[in-house]
Amino acid sequence: MAALAWLLIPLVAVIGASLWGSWANRNRKIRSDGPELDGYARFREAMERSHSRT
Repeated sequence: MAALAWLLIPLVAVIGASLWGSWANRNRKIRSDGPELDGYARFREAMERSHSRT
């Protein structure tokens, strides 16, 4: 009986990993990088302005 318990541990781990993998790889809404790139451009402009004052 103890051997069966030790065999069930990897089985449960494989099932859990496959469920997590399918959840992590699910289809999501495709989003463009527009907002992130706009924020980065504003950050760069602000850093350039702060360095030009010194």
